[in-house]
Amino acid sequence: MATLEERYISLLTDFGFKRIFGTAPNKDLLINFLNSLFAGRQVIKDVMYLNTEHFGDNASARSAIFDVYCEGEDGEKFIVEMQNAYQDFFKDRSLFYATFPIREQAKKGADWDFRLSRVYTVALLNFNMREEAFDKKEITHTVKLCDIKTNKVFYKKLDFIYVEIAKFQKTEDELETLYDKWLYVLKNLYKLESRPKALRDKIFDRLFKEAEIAAFTPEELREYEGSLKAYRDIKNSIDTARREGEAKGRAEGRAEAEAAIARKLKAKGFSITDISEMTGLTEEKINTL
Repeated sequence: MATLEERYISLLTDFGFKRIFGTAPNKDLLINFLNSLFAGRQVIKDVMYLNTEHFGDNASARSAIFDVYCEGEDGEKFIVEMQNAYQDFFKDRSLFYATFPIREQAKKGADWDFRLSRVYTVALLNFNMREEAFDKKEITHTVKLCDIKTNKVFYKKLDFIYVEIAKFQKTEDELETLYDKWLYVLKNLYKLESRPKALRDKIFDRLFKEAEIAAFTPEELREYEGSLKAYRDIKNSIDTARREGEAKGRAEGRAEAEAAIARKLKAKGFSITDISEMTGLTEEKINTL
């Protein structure tokens, strides 16, 4: 078994992200992160983890698998996703995912009044989303349904929060808020050789304990190594293909880049469903490559 050079896991990997934020024993870490994100606008005291795999209404309908899916004390739903690679239809995917916690609230029977609990989709992005509607100076963007004339919120129970962690540039000495500290950890944990002074709060005691690779069982280490390899393969394949595609021109280059990415991921054994989610290509198109 290979020996990893890093002391702590990367939260950018599937294994690392779900270990810290997606397990019931560590739910205090998820709660603390979400409260730092909301900064008082929403206060979360407890969460209950829910099934992360959701199926469509029939056998041919598309399913969805969330990284983290949980419910707050008041019934509000939280989808929390880590996205490492840009994809052309990521906004569409966010909206599609939000339909599952909305539809599952439907109660059978004629007496249901259609009252829904609030749904939050939190997308942590390890890239620049390049969205025209966003303030380019900001890292965190909250999207709601609004009236375009008055800019007043029309519907308060559906929130999409996009966090461009790749744009976070603060150093350890510049961390001021709890949210700053979490963004720093999300981006830099695997690079750290020791515990920074700014991260010696009680909540981070648990984080660093859970993230220390030396404490992993052999099975956990194998799983993490596999997750780390998958993350690096995806990033390398996508970054290389996009550079080659962009050199050939915008529209044509993007199409060629997506096809090249899909071919490389197929060759590495990724499932058609996973490739479709990472590239935005349809499963039918991927099958023809």
